[in-house]
Amino acid sequence: MQRRHTRPIYLGGVQIGGGAPVSVQSMTNTDTRDVRATLDQIHRLVRAGCEIVRVAVPDLQAARALKEIKTGCPIPLVADIHFDYRLALAALDSGVDGLRINPGNIGGRERVAAVVDAARKRRVPIRIGVNAGSLEKDLLAEHGGPTPRAMVESALRHIRLLEEMDYRDIKVSLKASDVPVMLEAYRLLARQVDYPFHVGVTEAGTVRSGTIKSAVGIGALLAQGIGDTIRVSLTGDPVEEVRVGYEILKALGLRRRGIELISCPTCGRTCIDLERIALEVEERLSWVDKPLKVAVMGCAVNGPGEASHADVGIAGGKGFGLLFRGGCIVGRVREQDLVDALVREVENILSSEK
Repeated sequence: MQRRHTRPIYLGGVQIGGGAPVSVQSMTNTDTRDVRATLDQIHRLVRAGCEIVRVAVPDLQAARALKEIKTGCPIPLVADIHFDYRLALAALDSGVDGLRINPGNIGGRERVAAVVDAARKRRVPIRIGVNAGSLEKDLLAEHGGPTPRAMVESALRHIRLLEEMDYRDIKVSLKASDVPVMLEAYRLLARQVDYPFHVGVTEAGTVRSGTIKSAVGIGALLAQGIGDTIRVSLTGDPVEEVRVGYEILKALGLRRRGIELISCPTCGRTCIDLERIALEVEERLSWVDKPLKVAVMGCAVNGPGEASHADVGIAGGKGFGLLFRGGCIVGRVREQDLVDALVREVENILSSEK
């Protein structure tokens, strides 16, 4: 897979673009003014593999709270700013690693320049966040709605504004809840600029429907080499956003983190409760952060062979199952003990690698 060439920027210690691995980020849904709750959620996100975290900054109290949050945050912290340029300045004073703004809604040129100057002094990148749901009225009128070309024109307008201020520490997002619109917007802009892209489907939906929309939208762009950092937008616990993000990257071979679960769809030969077992395995091994292929197969006859590329796995028979490692059978286990045996084998693999 040939990735699009982009210039690198740095959010704290995380490189975005310039050939760096596609990073996974999320956004807290706590009240930013509640420092303890926000930090607790950030640490849960970090344990799931989150590499960049964004927080909403609705008022000055939230902007000032960022100073304490930054002190306890182990990953780069991005402030999400709308409408009031003073909040961006206050967030920078609090030590954030990045800003997400829409230059068109934080005031006139002088106010944008004030934010850019402060960001430049602190070497803080700015994400130009274009959203189909909040495009400028003149562009909506000109293009007849939030079309891909309208989104790209909005992005270029903001990019040129920052470039005129000799500021190029930029990444760009072109988000829409309509997947085809989002895909076309990113493709159009990718031909015109070399800034790194933050990719996502905005307002994607619940964990179930939003995961599917995000996998299609984000996955389609990544498969074409477009995308330098991703955020999966789901209604619910943001930890799920991180998990889904890694699953998308793992499916494309772009990142490997945690277990990659291989499980068969079941058929008439299945003699064990494979769905329950697979779900239990996934849950009990969710703590693993080392790359590991784990198979849960329903047929003891063909299972080990079909999953021979897995690092470890189980294959069910009638009332029992086979435990295999590296394609070789290493044990015969009662059905009720299969998950425990598999978890122990994973622990043995991980401990032997230390």
